[in-house]
Amino acid sequence: MTDKLVIPTENQEGINAPLAEHFGRAPYFTVVELGDKDEVTNVTSVANVSEHVGGTGSPHDHITALKPTALIVHGMGTRGIVAFQSAGIEVLKATANTVKEVVDAYTQGKLEELTECCPHAHHH
Repeated sequence: MTDKLVIPTENQEGINAPLAEHFGRAPYFTVVELGDKDEVTNVTSVANVSEHVGGTGSPHDHITALKPTALIVHGMGTRGIVAFQSAGIEVLKATANTVKEVVDAYTQGKLEELTECCPHAHHH
């Protein structure tokens, strides 16, 4: 079984991209696919085209369409957490600042479920 991780990022630098602080307003989402032995098999960047950045649709809909195993974020609002969990997507708390660092933490089983919402979510 393989895992597909989606991580909000500031740019399209793939595995070296810095994480975006705010999920819904992240310029990009980096998608990391892991093989059977937790090795990175594919890394792509997807532009955030949701209504939060002047596009259409919700970030939830765009991310759910990617069919990730888990979403790794610094924080997000309660509605987002509940929506992803309801779709069977694990929401994990990022403990580092680059994609590589959070993927390493994920494969080592060091990430915890995100349970507290971002205090700024209501401002977006």
